[in-house]
Amino acid sequence: MYKGIGHTAYNVIDMDKSLQFYCDVLGFKKCFELKNDKNEPWIVYLKVFNLQFIELFYNGKQGVDNDTKVTKGYNHLCLEVNDIQEIANHLKSKGVTLDVEPKMAADLNWQCWVRDPDGNRIEFMQLDPESPQAKS
Repeated sequence: MYKGIGHTAYNVIDMDKSLQFYCDVLGFKKCFELKNDKNEPWIVYLKVFNLQFIELFYNGKQGVDNDTKVTKGYNHLCLEVNDIQEIANHLKSKGVTLDVEPKMAADLNWQCWVRDPDGNRIEFMQLDPESPQAKS
């Protein structure tokens, strides 16, 4: 059912410092960036290995912002799957409520979302061959 971890994601306070650490220190390659619907910088993708990424989200904040629930650090875990409908149906059959039903995302991949018992966000992603991840 699972193929691997697609990416891990972090909200960062200072993108330049984060890129310096992840790229210059750890040796990951900056592959591409996505912008939000206001055409503002949103996510920087770093390639860890073939089809495995770290996502760095702009505008992380120190601590928790009670209005937006945005923190620095952990954002979500992404698990790559072969079939988004299959995993959605499997999760529901186990009594898990989906936060987001299967839908196509800005990067052309299909995704659905749940939370673990501690409230941590988990994305399930069906990679599209035309997505920037697949083409990188």
